[in-house]
Amino acid sequence: MYLIGLIAFLISVPILGIAGAWLQLDAAAVDALHRQMQTVLPGYLATSAWLALFVTLGVIVVGAATAVTIGLFEFRGKRFFSWALLLPMAMPAYVCAYAYTDFLQYGGAVQTSLRALWPGFRFDVRSLAGAIFLFIFTLYPYAYLLARNALGERGVHLMEAARLLGTPLSARIRRVALPLARPALMAGAALALMETLADYGVSAYFGLTTFTTGIYKAWMVMDDRIAAAQYASLLLLFVAVLLWLERREQGRMRFATVRGNRGDGAEARLPVLRGMRAALAWLVCGTPIVLGFVLPVLILLQLMWRESELSLATNLARYAGWSWNSFRFGGLAAAIAVVLALALGFAQRAGGLPRFNSLFLRFVARLASMGYAIPGSVIAIGILLPVAWLQAVFPGSGAGVWLTATALGVIYAYLVRFTAVAVQSVEAGYTRIPASLDEAARTMGASRSRIVYKLHMPLLWRSLATGALMVFVDVVKELPATLLLRPFNTDTLAVIAHNLARDERLGEAALPALSIVLVGLIPVLLVTRALRRY
Repeated sequence: MYLIGLIAFLISVPILGIAGAWLQLDAAAVDALHRQMQTVLPGYLATSAWLALFVTLGVIVVGAATAVTIGLFEFRGKRFFSWALLLPMAMPAYVCAYAYTDFLQYGGAVQTSLRALWPGFRFDVRSLAGAIFLFIFTLYPYAYLLARNALGERGVHLMEAARLLGTPLSARIRRVALPLARPALMAGAALALMETLADYGVSAYFGLTTFTTGIYKAWMVMDDRIAAAQYASLLLLFVAVLLWLERREQGRMRFATVRGNRGDGAEARLPVLRGMRAALAWLVCGTPIVLGFVLPVLILLQLMWRESELSLATNLARYAGWSWNSFRFGGLAAAIAVVLALALGFAQRAGGLPRFNSLFLRFVARLASMGYAIPGSVIAIGILLPVAWLQAVFPGSGAGVWLTATALGVIYAYLVRFTAVAVQSVEAGYTRIPASLDEAARTMGASRSRIVYKLHMPLLWRSLATGALMVFVDVVKELPATLLLRPFNTDTLAVIAHNLARDERLGEAALPALSIVLVGLIPVLLVTRALRRY
């Protein structure tokens, strides 16, 4: 129970740190808050609201179109599109932003050609519209994946029943397929929206005034920790509401599927698309793949090739150091997260605990699952505020040095945010281990530690490896928490790609950006492998 209490403490400190900042309000802080409400806060609210609205709508539209096409129709190339539509999940939005900025710059080939056709044409991708475009085509797989699974079980039968009743195809999609997939689409849109609100790379690179950029500016530029905490608390409150809505929609998804009701008979066969309809299916499925993955990768490869003619050898030497930092942070965070997840999973499985301890375990599990939904910038501020308080009260404690001058602070932030990933993987693995094995081991006199090391770990190695891998990939892609908490002169692939792109050195940023994409492909391939068994 001591380790479980430590997990609860680790995850709750950033949240308590953010909430505790409101207790430090004095007359000067209230006056500063009033000025912010008259100046910058309306801009943060407006930009974040427009992003939230249009990204949600776009993700729902693209996710629904692709899920319906893949889930309810048969056409040549469907098997390829079914997994290729997940590829944009490997493309962080900020990496996509670097690629499109070079591709669509004012003096580039695209805009020059368009001005030859339409004189005076101009489009600035580094804008709110450009950010919405990027988020839609990198985050739609959340909605696509959930909606496809929702349609895969009962959608075929219900669509066939509607056809036999004489309902036209368009009406069947509108009145049967979309209502069936609605909870899944809303849940996927909520996940995409949380990723949008947590983003820092796109907003900072495009110069947008969102809550995430406001948190960074308030802390690093204005040196105003109270303002940073206020922005972080507002963002945290909004994310908590989104998380509640997402869980409610996930609960409703249970009524949209019936296990074991997939039919393979003639009455359940998918309609076959040919001719223009097949071409339309290719267009619907191919466009998101090209815009969200293929085109950005080709642009980055071209940028890297162009840079290779200048100073690729020098960059490769520095690239080794950036990669080592990313892999070091990712490896440490993954190893610790898996240990914490295994401890929490075994404690929940053990049973026979007093009522208070059982409730406490459920509370810790819910707290751990919430960490993934908290933006990295909010976690970083929630860590730095208690550290600043400790340093002020106990000047000789060295808390500030340990958490800001070493890797401890950034590893701590990673654990708060990504332990949930390892917990979900370990809990899924435990569901496949019969409780009778534990009872048999206990009757033979095995201690709890021996049961874990000799029985559970060999059976859970796939789940443990998957959880560690997912945490590692998330750490490599994480940007805002790393920017705020990394030790001096310790840059990761994500940080250096952002810094180089910010300095308009896109050719040099291409190599670390492509490396992040390559690492991000690993979980996509795992999901694809799982879908093939579906």
